[in-house]
Amino acid sequence: MTVTNPRDKLTYTAPLATGDVRVDASPDEVYELVSDPVAMAAFAEEFYKAKWIRGATGPAVGNWFSGSNRNGWRRWVTHAEITEAEPGRRFAYRVRTPFFVPISRWEYDMEPDGTGCRLTVTNWLRVPGWFVPIAIFITGQPDRAATNTGNIATTLTRLKAHFER
Repeated sequence: MTVTNPRDKLTYTAPLATGDVRVDASPDEVYELVSDPVAMAAFAEEFYKAKWIRGATGPAVGNWFSGSNRNGWRRWVTHAEITEAEPGRRFAYRVRTPFFVPISRWEYDMEPDGTGCRLTVTNWLRVPGWFVPIAIFITGQPDRAATNTGNIATTLTRLKAHFER
C-alpha cells in the first residue's frame, strides 16, 4: 500500500505501526486533546515533553512543535510540522531531527462511533537508510516497528482511561 499525501508532498509505503480504540468521547473532544502535543506528552511513552516553537501557539497546518523523547538514560529532541489539522477528524504531523533529517509521520484519525468515536493512530517511518544506525544508537531501539506499535497501544490505553474516567 502506498499513500501520497498532497499536503506534505511525500509518498509513504505501508504504515510502520498503527492502533485504534473506541472511546466514550466525541471526535471534537478527542481532537482537542490529540492536537495539543503539550498535553499529549502526559499520555505517551517515549515522548514526554513538548513545546510550541517558531511562534506557534496551537494546532494549525504549518505550525511547529518540539518534542523531547526518552528511553532509559537516552534522550533526544525532534521537531514536528503540522501537516493536517481538521477538528474532529484528523491531526497529522511530520517529524524530523533539529538538523533536518526526516524521521516519521504521525496521524490521529477520529470517526464517530455510536455515542463516542474511534481513534486510530498511524505512524510511517521516513528515516533515510544511512541514518538508521544513528537512530538506533540515539534511541536504543533496534526494532522501531515493535517499539512504536507498543507505544501506540500504551498511549491509546491511557487516552481511553482518561476519556472514560
